Amino acid sequence: MKQQNYVIAGYVGDKDLPGLTREDLAQLTHINIAFGHVRSDAITTDHMRHLGELERIKSEQPQLRILLSVGGWSAGGFSEAASTEAGRRRMAESAVRVVTEYPLDGVDLDWEYPCYGEAGIAASPEDRTNFTLLLAAIREALDRQGQLDGRHYLLTIAAGADQYYIDGTEMDQVHRCLDFVQLMTYDMRGGFQVLTGHHTNLYTPTGDLFRISTDASVNLFVRAGVPREKIVIGAAFYSRMWNEVPDRNNGLHQMAGSVGGYGPDFTALSANYIGKNGYIRYWDEEACAPYLFNGSSFISYEDEESIRHKCEYIKTAGIGGMMFWEFGCDRTRQLLNAMHGSLSANQTV
Repeated sequence: MKQQNYVIAGYVGDKDLPGLTREDLAQLTHINIAFGHVRSDAITTDHMRHLGELERIKSEQPQLRILLSVGGWSAGGFSEAASTEAGRRRMAESAVRVVTEYPLDGVDLDWEYPCYGEAGIAASPEDRTNFTLLLAAIREALDRQGQLDGRHYLLTIAAGADQYYIDGTEMDQVHRCLDFVQLMTYDMRGGFQVLTGHHTNLYTPTGDLFRISTDASVNLFVRAGVPREKIVIGAAFYSRMWNEVPDRNNGLHQMAGSVGGYGPDFTALSANYIGKNGYIRYWDEEACAPYLFNGSSFISYEDEESIRHKCEYIKTAGIGGMMFWEFGCDRTRQLLNAMHGSLSANQTV
C-alpha cells in the first residue's frame, strides 16, 4: 500500500500574489504564476510587479512548489525561439536564470499552440518537432542546474484539450521531458461556437454535437502516449455565457445569437447569478456539469458539485491531479475548498 499525493495547482496572476493568504497556500501543492513572456528567444519577467511576494509565500508554505508560467493566449515568441538551436539554447538558459534569480521550483510553458496561429502569434508546421526539441533543451538545462543545487526543477506545460493539440505536438516524446501535463479542460465550448453547451464538463452528454469533454481529453492524451499519472485535468473558476438563446431545453444545446463569451467569474456568479435575478441552476447528470438559464441567457460554469465529481474521477482514473484557472476568479474560496477537501487527504492505494 502507498500514499497517493495529488496535484492541486492554481494559476495565480502576478497582481494576485499579494492576496494569497497562509490559508490559501495550505490548500495548494503548486502555483503557476501567470505570466512570464518570451522576448528575443528568452523568458522575461520585467513586466511583473509582485514577484517579491515569493519570499513570503515560500516562508509561509515551504513545501509549496512555485512555477513561473510563460505564455498564455496571444503570447508569442515560442515558434521563433524553438525554430533554431541557438534560440532553444537561449530559452533554456533564461529558464535557468529565472529559477535561480527567484525562489522558484520550475517553469510551466503555456504555448497556445504549437502549429496554430489562431491567437495571432507566429506558427509553423515545424513547431511540432521544434516543441519537443525546445522542451528537451529546457529539461537538460534545468537538470544540469539541479545537479549543482542538489534539487529537481519542475518543467510542466498547459496543453489544449482536444485533438488539434495532439496533432500539433509529439506527446509520446514530449511527456518524457515533463513532470506533468496540465490539460486545459475548459473553454471546450464557447468563444468560437454559437451552439450552447458545457465548457468544462467531465463527460460528453447525449445530444451534444461537440464530443470533447474532460474524460475524452484524458483518453486522447493517454492514447497519444502520456502516462496517466502525468496528466492533470483543469477546472474553470469562471463561466462562458451565451445570449439570445431560445427558451427550449432550458437553453442547453441551442443556437444562440452570440458565441459563448467569457462570462462572470465564480465570485460574481455566487453573488448575483446562481439562483438569483431570474437565473435557475440546472444539473446535467450525464455531463456532471451545472448550468444557468434565465430564459434568454445561458451560462456554463463550474461549482462545488462538479469539482467533487472531477476529484472522484481523478482517483478512479489514476491520474495526477487537478489545476484551475484562476485564483483571482473565486474570492469566496468555495471551489478551492471543495478541491482541497476532496483531494488533500492522502489516499491509500
